[in-house]
Amino acid sequence: MRLLKPFICAFLLPLSYSPLLAHTTARSSMHVQARAILAQDTISWSTKLPFDKQVIKGKLKNGFTYYILKNVEPEKRVTMYLANKVGSILENENERGLAHFLEHMQFNGLKHFPKNDLVNYLQKAGVRFGSDLNAYTSFEETVYQLPIPSDDPELLKNGLQVMRDWAQDALLTTEEIDKERGVVLEEMRGGRGASKRMQDQYFPMLFNQSLYSNRLPIGTEDIITNFQPNVLRDFHTRWYRPDLQALIIVGDIDVAEMESEVKRLFSDLKKPKDYVLPKEEEIPLNGKNQFLTVTDPEMPYVVGQLFFKYRGNVPETVGDYRDALLKNAFNNLINLRFSDLTEKADAPFIQGSVNFSSLLKDIRTLQLTYVAKPGAIEQGFKALLIEVERVKRDGFTQAELDRVIKSLQKSNETSFIERDKRKSDRYVQGYLSNFLKQEPSLGMEENYAITKQLLPSLTLKEINALLTSYYTPQNRDILFLSAEKEKANLPDEGTVNKWISEVAKTPITAYADQVSDLPLLAQLPASGTVVSETETASIGTKTLTLSNGAKVVLKPTKFKNDEIRIAAVSAGGTSLYSDADYFSAKHAASLVSSSGSGQLNSKELLRYWAGKTAAAAPYISELSEGINARSDQEGLKDVFELIYSYFTAPRLDQDIFENYISRSKASLENRLSNPQAVFSDAINKSLYQGNIRRLSDTEAQMNQIQKDRSLAIFKERFADASDFTFTIVGSFTEAQIKPFLTQYIASLPTLGRKEVGKDLGIRAPKQGLTEKVYKGKEEKANVVMYYIGDYNYNRADNLAMDALASVLSYKLLERLREDEGGVYGVGANISYSKLPVGRYQAAIGFGTAIDKVESLINSVHEEVAKIIAHGPEQKDLDKYFIEERRQLELSLKENSFWLNQLNSSVINSEDPTAILTYEKELLKVDAASIQRAAKRYLKEDQLFKFILLPENK
Repeated sequence: MRLLKPFICAFLLPLSYSPLLAHTTARSSMHVQARAILAQDTISWSTKLPFDKQVIKGKLKNGFTYYILKNVEPEKRVTMYLANKVGSILENENERGLAHFLEHMQFNGLKHFPKNDLVNYLQKAGVRFGSDLNAYTSFEETVYQLPIPSDDPELLKNGLQVMRDWAQDALLTTEEIDKERGVVLEEMRGGRGASKRMQDQYFPMLFNQSLYSNRLPIGTEDIITNFQPNVLRDFHTRWYRPDLQALIIVGDIDVAEMESEVKRLFSDLKKPKDYVLPKEEEIPLNGKNQFLTVTDPEMPYVVGQLFFKYRGNVPETVGDYRDALLKNAFNNLINLRFSDLTEKADAPFIQGSVNFSSLLKDIRTLQLTYVAKPGAIEQGFKALLIEVERVKRDGFTQAELDRVIKSLQKSNETSFIERDKRKSDRYVQGYLSNFLKQEPSLGMEENYAITKQLLPSLTLKEINALLTSYYTPQNRDILFLSAEKEKANLPDEGTVNKWISEVAKTPITAYADQVSDLPLLAQLPASGTVVSETETASIGTKTLTLSNGAKVVLKPTKFKNDEIRIAAVSAGGTSLYSDADYFSAKHAASLVSSSGSGQLNSKELLRYWAGKTAAAAPYISELSEGINARSDQEGLKDVFELIYSYFTAPRLDQDIFENYISRSKASLENRLSNPQAVFSDAINKSLYQGNIRRLSDTEAQMNQIQKDRSLAIFKERFADASDFTFTIVGSFTEAQIKPFLTQYIASLPTLGRKEVGKDLGIRAPKQGLTEKVYKGKEEKANVVMYYIGDYNYNRADNLAMDALASVLSYKLLERLREDEGGVYGVGANISYSKLPVGRYQAAIGFGTAIDKVESLINSVHEEVAKIIAHGPEQKDLDKYFIEERRQLELSLKENSFWLNQLNSSVINSEDPTAILTYEKELLKVDAASIQRAAKRYLKEDQLFKFILLPENK
């Protein structure tokens, strides 16, 4: 189950109640649904924020709350969440970890679904354990999620029954509790490392020595190992009760019928007779400042953070909402400046940011963060503060604010345009926050209208005044997280205070905004023509051949109201270059895309995009090169101009090149302090005999990158449009898109090349091997097992291998987790490729205790051997078939899915209509075909085993 994530370099999230942000001018059209609100002369800032009037919100006599909303995206699906105001903060000392443990137990025996029947039943209905069926526990909440098909009345009925059982009817048998201890301990073990060790030291400071620092949801090993079952049952009885629970149902449903069922099923929930109200724990603010340095041998960077804490409540009024908008605008404004700063050749740090954000409870922070370059802790710290001080003294400019407002307006407009395509999960999150945190939940029309009126009211004076209010010398925490070897270079509190004082006295020049009046292109290209068209009616596509030889595949859709996705691809890639040129080729696309394009450098281009939804990114992979792009209808001209500029006027600026190399080398300096990085390198070195094209970059290799050669290689890769295919999917018409194709794509240069990616002969050894890697301090092991070899790439084998991966995953999870309690997570993944030659890789991975490594590897061998000897069980095949069919129903209505399918068919020279027969072909997969695949590809002599153990072992 999901657990609270580590907080290293965390707390950078935007305020959870803030409107959506984007880097994209509001359309002038007025939307009918919002006219009533917009017709008002002014929205009073004291007006209470309206609750979403579309959702049915109710409360039963027993205190149980429910939210029900009809939403048909996705069609024939419903998402149910059970929210409990129950988290680790409610635990007594002898219960630490039991809120989270109880979450696990809800999947191991319910009144109507004993033992593992719940997971098995739902898998048979196409619900995937982990990605669909899931839950999480945090300090103050435990939330269960269940997305299921709504077109099956029996399944819908049972889905509600699951929610009812989760609310109060967990069986909590001693047998299942004892089995689950090992799983939770392995989850705990897997979370150990530098992040966990460091947060244990800085949480008390961050949470001001409150109970929160001593109530991490994972709990303690001693309690998880030794608690008596009745302690867990008592916790369940005490806290799983209707006045602390809410059911959220959003989907393609009959709302009245669903509300009736909720009342029928949940009205009999009872509170214990001697119930008590949850005690409200507070994080005190005492006006004091705190300072802490924390080191760890596995921490790869020096990270400096300043937290300026203050109390803030969730917004209740329009004025509160406006305050959130102000802070969001500030976050955008100041971090655009940091984006500029980090692109300089002599950038003072690897990364820097400043944000208003939420910490925990009602504690908010203004947080400053930077990642220092090696040997530049003081330089980075002062540079961070100088940028904040620059804003404090001189403020932002009106031009900067105007651009950010345009971006926020664009985001607001886009969200409203797509309102009828909004996924159910996004509605659920709003209602969850309303119940758990009392955050407002506005309807789409109200949110759009209020935001539209408020954004123009944000003034430069108000935003510039924010630092005066929040950048104060009280309630300030300063935290440095560092590698152990940097300990002697870390400052003490007195030194840092001296740095702060020095910055306050430093003369600082006002910010110079870098804006260009130049268009992206120096001149518009002369248009080409469309010379032929071929329609594939079965999948709704049309293939155009342009006068320069370039091909374009068009698929108009209605999956989104205003989304267009583009993928361009051509064979070739870095495989066509020698090892001496490899690193220049590998990084060429990143260097070019970082430098801007056409007549605009990176800073000018960033400002050019303000209020636009258009983006394009070139790439060069081993076997191909291309561009991935996206746009809305309004941004089509912009995105095609950008694509054209990458082909015809790419740039690689000297300052960008120097910055890229410098920051990359700085980030790599301590990389090998991370055990996982060492493990990954060891695996790739063994599998590919140290070939530089399979290993991670080093500082020495970054020095091999030549600026001029990188630019030359990029130009070579994009010099010939005749062997490119452009796939365009989304909300456009053929008549709308053709003028852009003829002007910007048909006019691209051509050479008439017919290239293919080169087979470099990089292969794993013919014979498998076992290798142990020793790195890390924690008493834990990671195991990765690979079957690798030549592959007969064809439709039948591909389908069988996909099925094999799933049925093997079912068995491994059942055996290693549920039966043996030896892992938290385990699974099989099988990948295969056609180019440059057929190859496959079947991977199995898990983390576990050191003393369980061999027994669990043996269990894996046994499960593989069973499938080879007897094939999979039919029940597992049935699970896989229904999962695939249900996922396909959803995928076929996604622009991204079709773009990937069509683009992949171009790369592999495959029939794009094959997707239409996928279900039919899937029915041909049976136990025998999976067994044959296992026999052919899961061979013992082609098994590579890698085991990561701590250094002291």
